[in-house]
Amino acid sequence: MNANTLMIRDFPQDERPRERFIQHGPSSLSNNELIALLLRTGTKEESVLQLSNRLLTQFEGLRLLKSATLEEITEIKGIGMAKAIQLLAAVELGRRVANLSYNDRFVIRSPEDGAKYVMNDMRFLSQEHFVCLYLNTKNQVIHKQTIFIGSLNASIVHPREVYKEAIRRSAASIICIHNHPSGDPAPSREDIEVTKRLSESGKIIGIDLLDHLIIGENKFVSLKEKGYL
Repeated sequence: MNANTLMIRDFPQDERPRERFIQHGPSSLSNNELIALLLRTGTKEESVLQLSNRLLTQFEGLRLLKSATLEEITEIKGIGMAKAIQLLAAVELGRRVANLSYNDRFVIRSPEDGAKYVMNDMRFLSQEHFVCLYLNTKNQVIHKQTIFIGSLNASIVHPREVYKEAIRRSAASIICIHNHPSGDPAPSREDIEVTKRLSESGKIIGIDLLDHLIIGENKFVSLKEKGYL
């Protein structure tokens, strides 16, 4: 039999994803094998492992798959509506699990806490998002809001928009966060100017800007730690 047409049943039992999952746990499986478990079956022409590999190749890995639509997935030969729904349900469940702490009043005690709160949502964004976290006197997050989407500019990110919600929510302080789609969180001159402008406005209003975090690819920079606040 040609190796290219091997079905799951043709693999030795200890090499089959389901059996390895049972014996060694989910962490022992590759992304390809985990997706194969979700898809469950392949087609007459290819095994479920080959189908899952083709799916990952089409979306260049999990990064794009996590944002794929139902229509985009069902365009792949061998994946119908039922399989596509199973995949997207798993993606959404993973997203909700990652964000479970958001439902409680998350306490921010350090720049690391602030970055952790938004990292999963912001590190994959293809555009810059400027987000504000509004905190109470106990440094608990009472509200999170996207203020602006696009390239950061001091004339566009206006203190009025940032602090309007803080006043409405009776926030004691705020933390500003934006992402760099390049993955490099090093602050630009514009980032520093925006930070200083917002900090000065906050002092006048009486609502402290605790920090401005820049999110990159699984890393971040705190402008407070850099001395710009």
